[in-house]
Amino acid sequence: MGTWAHDTFDNDTACDWAFGLEDVSDLSYVMGALARVLETGADYLEADLACEALAACEVIARLKGNSGVRNAYTDPVDSWVNAHPLPVSSPMAAQAAAVIDRVLSPPSELLELWKDGKDPDQWHNAVSSLRARVVG
Repeated sequence: MGTWAHDTFDNDTACDWAFGLEDVSDLSYVMGALARVLETGADYLEADLACEALAACEVIARLKGNSGVRNAYTDPVDSWVNAHPLPVSSPMAAQAAAVIDRVLSPPSELLELWKDGKDPDQWHNAVSSLRARVVG
């Protein structure tokens, strides 16, 4: 996983995932990413699944009008959200929050990588901010 900073789209996996939105006009792609994380249950959560699910959570936050960082890396998501102003139900937001909680809970490869890497507090703060934007 190529990672250059702590925000959701500051890695190759999330950026690649975002381009998949071009193929859908509903939330099936987003919900699929969330479901794959929740289906892991208490099993080990691979970093790529976590990165994709966090990107999906960003879509949900943006649909709710709670955008985070906006830059060239977020353009595919921001463009998709602008073109598809879909409603986010309370259960969908709750599912996204549960996904974020799962990413932040062991056993999670992404959590481990950040704990052992540079600036783990910045990443944790960014993910916590995402959670607040999803439920807010």
